[in-house]
Amino acid sequence: MENYILKDENAVYYECGYSCDNEIFLKVGDEAYFFTDARYTQDAKENIKDACVIETRSLLQSVREVLRKKRVKKLAYDPNDFTVAQFEELKKSGVYLAPKPMFSWKKRAVKSDEEIELIKKSAQINKKAFDRFASFLKKEGVNRSEKFLQFNSKIILSDYGERELSFEPIFAINDNAAKPHAHPTSKVLKDKDLILFDAGIKYKRYCSDRTRTSLFCDGLTFKYHQNFNNSKIQKAYDLVLKAHDEAIKRARSGMKAKEIDKIAREVIEKGGFGEFFVHSTGHGVGLDIHEMPFISSKSETIIEDNMVFTIEPGIYMPGEFGIRVEDMVVMREGRAEIL
Repeated sequence: MENYILKDENAVYYECGYSCDNEIFLKVGDEAYFFTDARYTQDAKENIKDACVIETRSLLQSVREVLRKKRVKKLAYDPNDFTVAQFEELKKSGVYLAPKPMFSWKKRAVKSDEEIELIKKSAQINKKAFDRFASFLKKEGVNRSEKFLQFNSKIILSDYGERELSFEPIFAINDNAAKPHAHPTSKVLKDKDLILFDAGIKYKRYCSDRTRTSLFCDGLTFKYHQNFNNSKIQKAYDLVLKAHDEAIKRARSGMKAKEIDKIAREVIEKGGFGEFFVHSTGHGVGLDIHEMPFISSKSETIIEDNMVFTIEPGIYMPGEFGIRVEDMVVMREGRAEIL
């Protein structure tokens, strides 16, 4: 049985049902240890599953003591998890530290049925929040800045603090939407503007992620069907939506992730906008907003049933406009199903 050490909060939560901002999780044989300080001890003891809680003022020193006591010779760790200083401190134990990059992500890539239900619930709540935000935009959006509208989207998405967000929402108008991860500006919203909205919420720590590009007007919706008053924008939007639909329709378990990316990319390339699709087609979603599998042109990951990931092709014309349509899918019985 492999011995391993984890520090990332979501990785630790996956192992024992609890995490905090000062912790280390250690698995030695069939025994598990959760190291933390006095601020979290009581909470940890009340919530942790199948791990011994050790209160300490020096996490790494206490880890070394357990490693010596248990005569551990080899310990797997994720190099992305520890600072150089922490790694050097851990080395003092004399244990051989075996690097396993993305150790927890690989372990979590195939979701349990319970996890899929939590992610689906997150996606459903997120969709309803999108609809509420659309109503807000119709009533309050005209002549309001991106900053104001993005801030209010957070209030609506979080339901006034009831929920955490998966990430900082993206709300962008017209040419600002040409930046895939646009920051809100003082640009104000006008009738017939293009808007791009990318947001997600957490449900019991599991993330959702969704993007819509829409025409701002009295009949504003975040539905797929959009009629823009500019033929170039309409052509680009229709291509993005087709790429989204084709990738979801043709994705199969057993494919390499890069094959799904290729399906979406070829639609946009054939439409003449290939150089303006500047990011990968998607990414896994779970406890982290970005995790495995990565749906990119370089990813050799084999897609399996119960993997959850986004499909989010886009076209970004600098100085003009940006378009992205994104949904999360789960692979079930070999095919992609929108959550």
